[in-house]
Amino acid sequence: MTASEKDRIKKCKVKLARYCAYRERTHHEVKSKAMDLGLRNDEAEALLSELISENFINEERFAKTYVRDKFYLNKWGRNKILQGLKQKRISDYCIDSGMKEIDEDDYRETLGLLFEKKISTVKDDNQLVKNQKTASFLLGKGYESSLVWEIIKEQKT
Repeated sequence: MTASEKDRIKKCKVKLARYCAYRERTHHEVKSKAMDLGLRNDEAEALLSELISENFINEERFAKTYVRDKFYLNKWGRNKILQGLKQKRISDYCIDSGMKEIDEDDYRETLGLLFEKKISTVKDDNQLVKNQKTASFLLGKGYESSLVWEIIKEQKT
């Protein structure tokens, strides 16, 4: 390897380290960025390994952060969060680890609050229609259908 190639790779590593330091990234995102910088596959893999060993990239940490952000900030349900992690090619182990970040009491409380907020904004006199529209909204947010219908039944009693 020539001195100019080593220098080019070193510059790419600095760029990738900055890219990773800005926010949590997945292995796939960093490898894609490395390829965009013009690195060959073997060079990208080597830099990826270095960045992992230097703790710039940690998929378990990414998964935990992603789950906390999507649940506590965006109020997403487990199904939507799980789908998002799978789209980002996160391993099952990291997904399981990340999903443990959701407290069950917080989850049910958030679902209840979303239900109350949504059902109060649905403009329809028919309670069945209001329930259906609210359920569709909550299912779209990624909440499990069994929990959604359970909360709707609780409201009737």
